[in-house]
Amino acid sequence: MLTLKYITENTEDVIRRLAKKHFDGADIIAQVVELDQTRKATQLQVDAKSAEMNVLSKEIGMLFQQGKAAEANAAKAKTTELKDEIKNLNDRLNDAEKKLQSLLVLIPNLPHESVPEGKHAEDNVVEKMGGCIPELPADALPHWELAKKYDLIDFELGVKITGAGFPVYKGKGARLQRALISFFLDNAREAGYLEIQPPYVVNAASGYGTGQLPDKEGQMYHCNEDDLYLIPTAEVPVTNIYRDVILNESELPVKNTAYSACFRREAGSYGKDVRGLNRLHQFDKVEIVRIDKPEHSYESLQEMVDYVQTLVDKLELPWRILRLCGGDMSFTSALTFDFEVFSAAQKRWLEVSSVSNFESYQANRLKCRYRSADKKIQLCHTLNGSALALPRIVAALLENNQTPEGIRIPKALVPYTGFDIID
Repeated sequence: MLTLKYITENTEDVIRRLAKKHFDGADIIAQVVELDQTRKATQLQVDAKSAEMNVLSKEIGMLFQQGKAAEANAAKAKTTELKDEIKNLNDRLNDAEKKLQSLLVLIPNLPHESVPEGKHAEDNVVEKMGGCIPELPADALPHWELAKKYDLIDFELGVKITGAGFPVYKGKGARLQRALISFFLDNAREAGYLEIQPPYVVNAASGYGTGQLPDKEGQMYHCNEDDLYLIPTAEVPVTNIYRDVILNESELPVKNTAYSACFRREAGSYGKDVRGLNRLHQFDKVEIVRIDKPEHSYESLQEMVDYVQTLVDKLELPWRILRLCGGDMSFTSALTFDFEVFSAAQKRWLEVSSVSNFESYQANRLKCRYRSADKKIQLCHTLNGSALALPRIVAALLENNQTPEGIRIPKALVPYTGFDIID
């Protein structure tokens, strides 16, 4: 959430930058500014009348002591009148503050100045590429056919048990999943991230803190009776560890990692691009989260991008990094880099990671702050990234490494799988 102070002091700049996300902010920003002026004016009235009532309250006792009962009673009547006026003013103040809050949560984060112009994914900018795209024979199989051939993943069984988008992993397919999770967690730990095992359900306050609510409630699974939400990513519970927390500057940057199952309704998704593992309702992912000082957060972002690159390199996958354009960015992000790997049988790039800096947007909602060396308390910056999401990594590994003898396992994964080929 943008701070009210920044909006009121940089109104035109806020409107200009929101336009890069294709968000017309003129009307809502005008409402925010007007409500803020109303709030300030009302607060001044409350303060003035409260001060007047305090003076009168002190005078009443003195007047009674001086035998001036009539004047004292008149003063008492005035204080009663002032109490009613203050109550009415406080009601107006609370109403203005509630309206302000309801508007502020509807305003997206401002994109960083380096975010490119654009409306759609096609307008994203390729920053960097690496790895070699394998040349597969004409009869190469997509991963859903390979999964059936080698009995790795049963999509139909998942439909029977739950529904579409909930696959069942079997045998070496299940072991490959577990191997990737351990591989990603071990690499994160070696890179200095503290491992967290978070809950898979969160309350509404947590969803609000990281920006899933009220923006994305339609994409989250909701447990109505308990008013809890299944997490769409470990970002939500891990970042919320620092909700209403004041960290010391010496504790920054905080670096956490967590494995979790992730649950997403993916409402409206259909067609050939969602076949197999391309888009699921439940999937596994290892997340990295950082809490940092504002002046260091973009250095942290680059470190996170570099780290994710090491993972796809170790998995011997062809990859590219995209700088997302304004129209393709999330509601909460200030700058996002997406990682994609090439799926050779499908002949298309698949997103496997998003690494984002949210600046103080989440921290303001979370009230996540730090105390600097000079004892000043200010908002942190929050960052997170997938390191990595498993489904499309598995899709690319199966497709890119198929051979006449079977599916080859990258060397870095063999100590985790216990086998070097799926045959």
